[in-house]
Amino acid sequence: MKFGFIGVGNMGNPMAFNLSKAGHSLLVHDIKREAAANLEEAGATWVNSPKEAATGVEATFLSLPMPADVERVVLAEDGVLAGMRSGGTIIDMSTNSPTVVRSLAEKTKAKGVTFLDAPVSGGVRGARNATLAIMVGGEKAVYDKYEPALKAIGSNVFHCGDVGTGNVVKLCNNMLAFIHMMGAAEALILGTKAGVDPNILWQAVKASSGGSFVWESGTRAILRDRLAPTFTIDLASKDISLAAALAKDFDVPLKMGTAALELIRNYQANGYAKEDVLATVKELEKQTGTVVRGTWRE
Repeated sequence: MKFGFIGVGNMGNPMAFNLSKAGHSLLVHDIKREAAANLEEAGATWVNSPKEAATGVEATFLSLPMPADVERVVLAEDGVLAGMRSGGTIIDMSTNSPTVVRSLAEKTKAKGVTFLDAPVSGGVRGARNATLAIMVGGEKAVYDKYEPALKAIGSNVFHCGDVGTGNVVKLCNNMLAFIHMMGAAEALILGTKAGVDPNILWQAVKASSGGSFVWESGTRAILRDRLAPTFTIDLASKDISLAAALAKDFDVPLKMGTAALELIRNYQANGYAKEDVLATVKELEKQTGTVVRGTWRE
């Protein structure tokens, strides 16, 4: 198929590359052309606007930071909807507000353009290895058409229901992940401060009821001190704020989610905004005088 792809940063670039690798032809656009250099080398065609990235293609993928970015890229005068023909599809892989994507879907429908919200989970490593989980909302027939392309991006693809449900699932997932991350950092510091070798603590919890994907991968990254900002506190704050807004819409109390939101916002306001969400362990180390980073033993 011929696709447009807009937003080829940390996540979008490897996703677009895997589409190209699977044999699809791509028109790519980003605010920084250098971000697409490897894609051009792989055969993708650079275009100068979102409108051009939607012209003459079957679908245009979006991978953008904020809901407002998605709205602008879709609805602007030189945006995706201005270039897309009737029968085309917009596939938004950003983490977005269910309300925003449902509103966009109504606007695109008026032009005969369908909309899938398809946020992803698995981080940059998952994007590179095409092992992402992809949560998709939208018409089943449209999902079925693009499922093979989505499976070139992620090995776990789920049709969650109507437009917006992909982001409902993603926001629930991310809220839970951030609750786990905040708790895992505290447990790692507590056990170490109380006299346990953090490597032993990591191994024991991994094999026990407190173990989780976050514990296994997140705390290992902390112990190895490999905390490059692949998912920043700013992005975490955005995502968990969207989850809190969703809970408010449906009158669901979030005691644990609210606690994680408050912690993340506090870190965001106190110098950690551009650091990885796991780097908040630095503040716990500072407060307790207990260093766990860099103590990993193979």
